[in-house]
Amino acid sequence: MNRVPKELKYTASHEWAIADDLDKNIVIVGITDFAQEQLGELVYVELPEVGDKVAAGDEVCVLESVKAASDVFSPLSGKIVAINEDLEDSPGLVNTHPYHDGWLYKIEMQDPVEYDELLDAEGYQDVLAEQEEDD
Repeated sequence: MNRVPKELKYTASHEWAIADDLDKNIVIVGITDFAQEQLGELVYVELPEVGDKVAAGDEVCVLESVKAASDVFSPLSGKIVAINEDLEDSPGLVNTHPYHDGWLYKIEMQDPVEYDELLDAEGYQDVLAEQEEDD
């Protein structure tokens, strides 16, 4: 059973996002438990550069596992303001703690409406259920 924390927002491509407690204009982004499970053990994470400007849907990161490489897409438009440097030496944090220590980057939102339009936990669970039906 995949964990889907209720406080997070989601994309159909298996990224999660949550507004930072200290600055609601900054959003922390990672991949879901389902995504890390599908990838398998991560061996390398290619993170974006701080200062990069991205649009919602842009490829931002690449995750490499023992199984495959996978792109991570930005759920929001904005500017990358921080990356999780711990992943350079410990990419497996994404596997063991996808919703906490395994976050990927922080983005300063360009348009808060994009955040509001992301899926809630129930909507993301519907996406997972549809994918299971398709398999």
